[in-house]
Amino acid sequence: MKIAVIGSGYVGLVSGACFSEFGFEVVCVDNDANKIAQLNAGKIPIYEPELDTLVKNNVERNRLFFTTDLASAMSGAAAVFIAVGTPSRRGDGHADLSFVYGAAEGIARHIKDYTVVVTKSTVPVGTGREVDRIIRATNPAADFDTVSNPEFLREGSAIGDFMRPDRVVIGCESDRAREVMRQLYRPLFLIETPILFTNLETAELIKYAGNAFLAMKISYINQMADLCDKVGANVHDVARGIGLDGRIGSKFLHPGPGYGGSCFPKDTLALVKTARDSRSPLSLIEATVAFNDARKLQMVDRIAAALDGKVAGKTVAALGLTFKPNTDDMRDSPSLVILPELQARGATVRAHDPIGMAEARKQMPELHYFEDPYEAMTGADVLVILTEWNSYRALDLVRVKSLLKAPNIVDLRNIYRPDEMAQLGYRYHSLGRPAGRAAGQGAEAAQATAPDQAAGPVRRAGGANA
Repeated sequence: MKIAVIGSGYVGLVSGACFSEFGFEVVCVDNDANKIAQLNAGKIPIYEPELDTLVKNNVERNRLFFTTDLASAMSGAAAVFIAVGTPSRRGDGHADLSFVYGAAEGIARHIKDYTVVVTKSTVPVGTGREVDRIIRATNPAADFDTVSNPEFLREGSAIGDFMRPDRVVIGCESDRAREVMRQLYRPLFLIETPILFTNLETAELIKYAGNAFLAMKISYINQMADLCDKVGANVHDVARGIGLDGRIGSKFLHPGPGYGGSCFPKDTLALVKTARDSRSPLSLIEATVAFNDARKLQMVDRIAAALDGKVAGKTVAALGLTFKPNTDDMRDSPSLVILPELQARGATVRAHDPIGMAEARKQMPELHYFEDPYEAMTGADVLVILTEWNSYRALDLVRVKSLLKAPNIVDLRNIYRPDEMAQLGYRYHSLGRPAGRAAGQGAEAAQATAPDQAAGPVRRAGGANA
């Protein structure tokens, strides 16, 4: 079976590569000729672990192709996936669907035989019906069905998420289309992956409802961390205590500087707009969006407090720029709010990120960037940890202390243990944990195998891990 995928960005490229790994012939189409030239030259335009190997292997097997020619890509294709961007629209926060609708018009002009048109992009409820209308209006003779098949890919683990998903959601309303989709996902049927068939509207809403719930869960634990700071409780113990309840679960209960990335910010805004337009407002999600926006500036105030309120003239070392580890994605990263605001208050910012500095330079050219994290922190008045890259968990903290102007760390990801940092002589500021105590140490140690929850080990001089 042949598949065409329109859009060779994150979702389209990952989906196309994974479908080709399933054994299908896949042609990825993009109107960005430079991107297609890069892909045909073996250069992957995004960072995603294992993606380069997956693409290379399937190109060599003649199962994965890249082109700017939609007509040739669709020739003989049983299904064509729309995987273009849906960024937030300026002014009202709704998803900008112009790329989706443009793809629908292009598809309509090249449908020759029965084709299943699948929306993979994250789109508001009603988009599938409009795609159907556009295709019929553009090509009344077209033989096709529209399907909604939202993606649930986490940046940094997208290949595993596609190959071994929690579930597959398919909004599909004809037997012919359902059979094509069953064939496409047959490898997942064989490993007993839950496949949920719904109508178009339900599939579209599931994606938004899921992301909004996770965003709300993140904001909830961030608010709990603030409360823990006030009453002397340990947010990691609170998270573990509630996460062990099967009705709640342990995922997305780690405090931080607020959510970012390509999904949660725009998807929560789009859902809020859809709900308001439908006269069924979602006050919980509206509160989540407002809190997350405010949270990033609140983190600036925490850093200022660690500097005794004197930001002007100070040097801040920032470790981590991307919104999460294992990606170079800077979209809506908390660093894009926190670091410019520190500069606006008069600080000099020295920054490091293992992968994301090239992207960060495009959006924050005024920062001072360093290829080595130790160089970035040399002479700084405070070290701020913004992203929980594993390499930061293994820093030599004795060396770090010798490089900083003052032993002052603001850890917005809670990757170290307050009691051990106190023993090393640091002024250590984290989120929702008593400073310099052994309280909750047993619970934290029990979480050492759960990266979502655990604080990382302290690395001492000589490389020993505690």
